[in-house]
Amino acid sequence: MDGTSAPTGAQLFAIERSANPVAPDARAALLANPGFGRVFTDHMATIRYTDEQGWHDAKIEPRRPLSVDPATTVLHYAQEIFEGMKAYRLPDGGATLFRPLANARRFRNSANRLAMPELPEELFRESVHALVRTDRDWIPSGDGASLYIRPFMIADEVFLGVKPSHSYLYCVIACPVGAYFKGGAPSVTIWVSDSYTRAAPGGTGEAKCGGNYAASLIAQSEASREGCDQVVFLDAVERRYVEELGGMNVFLVFEDGSLQTPPLGGTILPGITRDSLITLARGMGLTVREEAYSIDQWQDDARSGRLREAFACGTAAVVTPIGHVKGRRHDFAIGNGGAGEITQRLKAALIDIQLGLVDDPQGWRDRVF
Repeated sequence: MDGTSAPTGAQLFAIERSANPVAPDARAALLANPGFGRVFTDHMATIRYTDEQGWHDAKIEPRRPLSVDPATTVLHYAQEIFEGMKAYRLPDGGATLFRPLANARRFRNSANRLAMPELPEELFRESVHALVRTDRDWIPSGDGASLYIRPFMIADEVFLGVKPSHSYLYCVIACPVGAYFKGGAPSVTIWVSDSYTRAAPGGTGEAKCGGNYAASLIAQSEASREGCDQVVFLDAVERRYVEELGGMNVFLVFEDGSLQTPPLGGTILPGITRDSLITLARGMGLTVREEAYSIDQWQDDARSGRLREAFACGTAAVVTPIGHVKGRRHDFAIGNGGAGEITQRLKAALIDIQLGLVDDPQGWRDRVF
């Protein structure tokens, strides 16, 4: 569905400042230990879409509850997509985004898959810029902290019937965050799901939509009951090949220093962190293969020592070492159970770019102010 007939630019966003922003001392206390996904900034960005008007009514406004009719389309047919990205505090006090146009392109692809209007990439970028500029005092500067940004779009036509909506609400909210995984453990333990699958060929696996995550929750609950931090899904056809975690892509590091990650192919979310790490690894002279890898091979390689490291990656957690894999038929440790040398090198290289501590030869940083 084409929704590209819209002007772009900062002047498009009318700004309504909150009459009751969080006081500076209260905000400072929240920023000292924000956790993840529970503390939110004062404002949000919104844009409306209708078939008749296209994209219109772009605003920065006070963050407040949305009012929806019980027959609103998204509540019944799940036309909804979202993104996850971060703003980082720079050493000079400014702020930068990391590859926002990559998020914008993925957002358009997700919209296309769910028969929703495609938001122009520059309009997506400017909506995030405008919100970050407005709520600039909410960007934390502590170690590992950032401002997590959640653009999303929902179908908001009031109608019961299985068809694409005629109207949509696009919104961006933001929250200061610390580490995604708690407890300070050197790695995570993951559970192999052999009862549930995340996505099948022809499905919505490569779209970032809420339904994919809703379908993963029962498997994640199973993983938690088994004492694991995350779940890893196998392919839906043969139930053999490693695909991705509930919300992260997977990398494997072998004794020769090469890396392997499952190929995309329509069932795996094309992670921006995943793509960035592939580029960084190849820039370090490392071989990276995007090839299928079975769970049985993973176990054999870990036990033989051929596999030395494994890690998961995504915007929220960045890079997280995998130390142990458990399942009904599998139980094995990886390396020394912590972060391996190559995992640490890649994580440090990525974070240093995001925080503006080193040069940015790829042009990934997008300065907001």
